[in-house]
Amino acid sequence: MSVPTITHPVPYYSQWESASWVPDFLSGTKDAADDPLWQKSGAGSPQEYAFWAPRMCGVACLRMALDFWRHPVPPSVPLVRELCEAGAYVREGNTVKGLIYQPFADHVQARWGLEARSAPDLSAEQLPEIIASGRLAMLSVHNTIRTPRAEPPSKGGHLVLAIGVSEEGVLLHNPSGLPDLSQEAATVSWARLDHFFAGRGVILGD
Repeated sequence: MSVPTITHPVPYYSQWESASWVPDFLSGTKDAADDPLWQKSGAGSPQEYAFWAPRMCGVACLRMALDFWRHPVPPSVPLVRELCEAGAYVREGNTVKGLIYQPFADHVQARWGLEARSAPDLSAEQLPEIIASGRLAMLSVHNTIRTPRAEPPSKGGHLVLAIGVSEEGVLLHNPSGLPDLSQEAATVSWARLDHFFAGRGVILGD
């Protein structure tokens, strides 16, 4: 497909407060509770922050979109609590179901007046038109997309924000991306995207 190059200047947010520590959090060499910036998350304790940080990819994507469209950006953990009340996350003990797209989209529309549409059948071919229209897309991908040459065991389960497109591929802000490699505006080729992308997500617009 012929794709014009379009990139929206979307600010980047990691799902951890210390984005430079992401490789250590992922490898387990550092615990999220030891994040020196945990209080910025608005959590009541390091333990509350450590529970939610690995699960906040969707929250990070929303915070990026809010900043892009010049809305006040809530701290991440209060935003998680808000989305739990809205039914977008369902916590049962130490397990969490979510992000659940429809209640998430309904809440985003009601709370901020943004366009938010659950897209259970979203194709990569639709992304150029979405981006060209000024919108953004949260995509469900496998988390190994942070190293695009990886061969993922499945598709979906992690949310990234599509902020641009080009002939080469889609540009992603990845809340659990690796510094200087796959965090900000990282290009994933159209061919490689198919290995990770589950064909669903949420479309956001102003």
